Amino acid sequence: MIPQAVGIVVEVGFGSGLNLPYYDPAKVQRLVGVDPDGTLLGLAGPKSRSMPFDVECLRARGETLPLADDFADTVVVTYAFCTIPDPEAALSEIRRILKSTGRLIFIEHGQAEGPRCRRWQERLNRTWGGIAGGCQLNRNPLRLISGAGFRLVHDERGRFPLSLWHLGSHHAGVAVPPPS
Repeated sequence: MIPQAVGIVVEVGFGSGLNLPYYDPAKVQRLVGVDPDGTLLGLAGPKSRSMPFDVECLRARGETLPLADDFADTVVVTYAFCTIPDPEAALSEIRRILKSTGRLIFIEHGQAEGPRCRRWQERLNRTWGGIAGGCQLNRNPLRLISGAGFRLVHDERGRFPLSLWHLGSHHAGVAVPPPS
């Protein structure tokens, strides 16, 4: 999914820059990595400097992106909607900074499709969040994205290996903002 990013890219939940090797330098003009964790952004610094395009790391939360309206051609979010305290506010900010012709690329885990696994996710959610940096097992990323007005244009669903069953369903896709 990451190689589909084009133009000016904002990655929300940039962390230590794990996605950097997957960006296509022929397509990306500039990348702004946003994360609230300064320690992780510090780890991203050395990787960022070796990229063939400009990379800027911003310490900020997804709910308050310090970027201009209509700034980005692409916004990338990978495994972050589960930990962002207010994902609805973050999606509102993503809509604000995304150009009307832009795309949201996402890779997320979330609420399981099967009722049995969903019940276990509900039971484990509070404990899991406490040990996994606030990660919420029972969020539904597709519902969050659609509820923010985005239209899904591509959606891949899958399952995690058995050892990661508690992460529920795996979602990867592309969404576009609503028409202005």
